[in-house]
Amino acid sequence: MKKITLIILAMVLLSFLSHNDESPTFQDNEDPKPKHKTWVKVEYLSDEFEGHELDASKWQKEPVGNDWSWIGRPPGLFKASNVKVDDGKLQVTVGKLDAVVHINDKKFTHQGGIVRALKPGHVGWYFECRMKANKTVMSSTFWLMSKYHCEKKEELDIQECVGRTTALTKDWAKDWNHIFHSNTIHRKTDCHPESERDQDFVLLEEENHERYYIYGAWWKSPTEILCYLDGKFMYKLDPTVEWDTPAFIHMAIETYDWNPIPKDGGLVTRGTLEDRTTKYDWVRTWKLE
Repeated sequence: MKKITLIILAMVLLSFLSHNDESPTFQDNEDPKPKHKTWVKVEYLSDEFEGHELDASKWQKEPVGNDWSWIGRPPGLFKASNVKVDDGKLQVTVGKLDAVVHINDKKFTHQGGIVRALKPGHVGWYFECRMKANKTVMSSTFWLMSKYHCEKKEELDIQECVGRTTALTKDWAKDWNHIFHSNTIHRKTDCHPESERDQDFVLLEEENHERYYIYGAWWKSPTEILCYLDGKFMYKLDPTVEWDTPAFIHMAIETYDWNPIPKDGGLVTRGTLEDRTTKYDWVRTWKLE
């Protein structure tokens, strides 16, 4: 009887983590909101990904447009055709291009995708997603970035991981297939010649592709960001400059030179559709009132 009760409680918890959309996902006593404040959902930066079309009033899947021009890091080209909504999930699938593509003196042999929010988030807001990484050497990510400003271009990687590492992976990244890793970056610009960052991580018992995790971050102030995994506080990031610039949600599935695609393509080429697809169950954004 006791075992059955524990199973039921576990199922209730999992149901809460998966389906509660009345407030952010926090475990008991983890909610950082101040007294006399309430979390209110920001609808234009939240999506349950129901139906069969990406909501064009909230997101763009074309890599170029709305002041964005990044088309992917070679050899991985972002293509809108790799992004779809199906089975209640935003899905981004990777693979090999049918033919080599040359753009601006860069060579692309494989493909991924990127989804960006059309409207920005702001200081004081909480951002979260429920994501299951693909199983390949390519990335699965959830992050924020401001638009170009020469003095202050800021990025917050709430979660950045890969689905698999190989013998080719750089030594410092060998655990990136089972990691919760976050960066806050003051990006390099013409006015700011060197990139600066604060980062932290925790290693996970399960690999990122094995199940859905809930990744969240509270942009508490221009100098403090609190990061959460499955509703539990993990670590704090301190931006190297005050970050008060509005920033846009990004979900990018890309390639890295420090975790390169094997010569035979690995699962990027030979994997099943499931192996090659990053899935977002939902994205939710909250502000305090």
